[in-house]
Amino acid sequence: MTTASAGGAQPDREEHRPIREEHSPIVDRASTAPSHRPSTAPIRSGEHRTESSGEHRTRFSTAQALRGFVRDVPDFPKPGIVFKDLTPLFGDPDALRAATEDVAAYAESISADFVVSAEARGFVLGGAVAARAGLGFIPARKPGKLPSETDSVRYELEYGVDALEVHTDSLSEGARVLVHDDLLATGGTARALCDLVEGAGATVAGCAFVVELAFLGGRARLQPYDVHSLISYED
Repeated sequence: MTTASAGGAQPDREEHRPIREEHSPIVDRASTAPSHRPSTAPIRSGEHRTESSGEHRTRFSTAQALRGFVRDVPDFPKPGIVFKDLTPLFGDPDALRAATEDVAAYAESISADFVVSAEARGFVLGGAVAARAGLGFIPARKPGKLPSETDSVRYELEYGVDALEVHTDSLSEGARVLVHDDLLATGGTARALCDLVEGAGATVAGCAFVVELAFLGGRARLQPYDVHSLISYED
């Protein structure tokens, strides 16, 4: 059974908080959360530079808490598919911050120079991760959407065949790139992004996803690249 995820609009909020340089940990929002969202423990972004037991526990607690913001939508976009809807996570400022900081920490740990993300849901965190880690952001778009000369790659995905393009001059030889998308399923889109990066002479330093559907084998399709995911579903 194939699954996927979606982006969406955020609900309006009456209270608007100013942006602060200091990022506080996510607090329990159960008292104000929608009915589909279970109560979650505090979320803290993890470190990825080493593999100490303390850092492993931090990443685990982040994943467990963020999992509560992923909504299953049965029979969408067609019967038999359970859609992994990330709009509750994107709509919660603390959950969004935790996910962004986790992927940004990974990007820093692999010494990336750029983040390359696929249209359209990869753009939700892609630009934010690049800004947080002090990197450049390169959008990979559908054919005909970019105004200048492009490099293109065609690929198979769960529902058919598609293509992605990047500007020819967006990557230089030797640049280190983090490939990012919201979800790793069969790995078709991410593999296409890797091929685009390598075709430009740059290096894929690693691949990062918010959600990984491990039972679909996408990680194996991305070998030999390093793969990082915040939330993994085994079945």
